[in-house]
Amino acid sequence: MLPFTRDQFVAIFVGYNESIWPIQVVAYLVGIFAIVILFRPVEAAGRLVSAILALFWIWTGIAYHWLFFSDVNKAAYLFGVLFLAQGVGLAVVGVLQDRLRFGFRQSLRQWIGIGFIGYSTGAYPVIGILTGHAHIELPMFGVTPCPVTIFTFGIFLLATKSIPRSLLIVPFVWSLIGGSAAVLLDVPQDWLLLVSGPISIPLIIFSERNELSAQTN
Repeated sequence: MLPFTRDQFVAIFVGYNESIWPIQVVAYLVGIFAIVILFRPVEAAGRLVSAILALFWIWTGIAYHWLFFSDVNKAAYLFGVLFLAQGVGLAVVGVLQDRLRFGFRQSLRQWIGIGFIGYSTGAYPVIGILTGHAHIELPMFGVTPCPVTIFTFGIFLLATKSIPRSLLIVPFVWSLIGGSAAVLLDVPQDWLLLVSGPISIPLIIFSERNELSAQTN
């Protein structure tokens, strides 16, 4: 049993979107920049993409979970800690240590990654609108947990170097927690979130093992 109603859940997004405007536009522009440098690599592209992901997770943990969602669900304080930890982890591994690389190699894993990226940036809000939600009621890209998680899995599926397993834990956990909204709160655009973790984690692990095996043979 959830500690809030569906109407309260929607109202949180209304208040949040109104309060942070026009940060949503900035988030989209930053996300588009990340996508562009995935296909047109620039110097320090790995660091830049990692920094963008870190920013999305840290912002969402603090601004959404702690300052807004906590009004109706005290578990949001824990969720905020998890999102903050994920953001810090991305900043350390991807920015400070420069251990993450991304690019497109036309494999099944990476096509799925492209699909996740397209879904989080385009299809996610469109489905929300088509199912009767006003724009102000929507979880927006880059600043709310579910689109951020789907986008992150999309980026991770485009990784060209091994991703530390520690960076997969929080996105996977949130794919299940956040994805439950598809069932419990009738948020149809979150159905993909619910399966994004179970799809992405095996693909990432198995493809990395296959690449390592090919290198040693």
